[in-house]
Amino acid sequence: FTFVLIVEFIIGNLGNSFIALVNCIDWVKGRKISSVDRILTALAISRISLVWLIFGSWCVSVFFPALFATEKMFRMLTNIWTVINHFSVWLATGLGTFYFLKIANFSNSIFLYLKWRVKKVVLVLLLVTSVFLFLNIALINIHINASINGYRRNKTCSSDSSNFTRFSSLIVLTSTVFIFIPFTLSLAMFLLLIFSMWKHRKKMQHTVKISGDASTKAHRGVKSVITFFLLYAIFSLSFFISVWTSERLEENLIILSQVMGMAYPSCHSCVLILGNKKLRQASLSVLLWLRY
Repeated sequence: FTFVLIVEFIIGNLGNSFIALVNCIDWVKGRKISSVDRILTALAISRISLVWLIFGSWCVSVFFPALFATEKMFRMLTNIWTVINHFSVWLATGLGTFYFLKIANFSNSIFLYLKWRVKKVVLVLLLVTSVFLFLNIALINIHINASINGYRRNKTCSSDSSNFTRFSSLIVLTSTVFIFIPFTLSLAMFLLLIFSMWKHRKKMQHTVKISGDASTKAHRGVKSVITFFLLYAIFSLSFFISVWTSERLEENLIILSQVMGMAYPSCHSCVLILGNKKLRQASLSVLLWLRY
């Protein structure tokens, strides 16, 4: 598990740094940057932060386990994780929203209104979700304060265990609610996109044959979305495992949860590179340069 975690840490840093670097160089050369590249760059930066946070948490748990027992360290890591995870998840959701409105085709007037204003829709989405971030931080700190106050009032082992179990349940419930919102939104867009593609393909079969290039792009898009949901589900599962096993301090399960959590920001960067024409070509150029 440790070896896999280190490999994921390296891949995550290289992949996300590559995305941010390519887009920044393109921005400097062209004096402008597209909306997609802005989201990708911000997402890459948030993913780099997430990768370092997970790896740093692992290092602390292995080499300085006593630090996790301190109120200051626990509160700091929880709040930092909440902020970084929020931007990582919602920027990915914003990117999915952008692609959905650009690719999908529906005759609904509301959809067409949003489609014509896709940039504003994504911007408003990211601004509105900042309310979720502040609410999430507030609720988690309320739970932390309640847990600490309960521990100070009751010094017995049984009370401490009961207090921690209650605290874990509250953290899981709070995090589940805030993770469920972007996941549900992304899932709805994914299903609507599949339905739109199915309708378009069925319609085209009665008129003209779909070009190979268009078909390839469509399949690549579907594969990218499926991979995103799979990695996101693994990431969510890793968080629940880390919370529920923290009471028993089972080292193997804790490391497993960190490995699963690292897979999302690390592997998804590779998916983004392969799914983006500019990034894919840049990566091939780098590989050819390294080869020769």
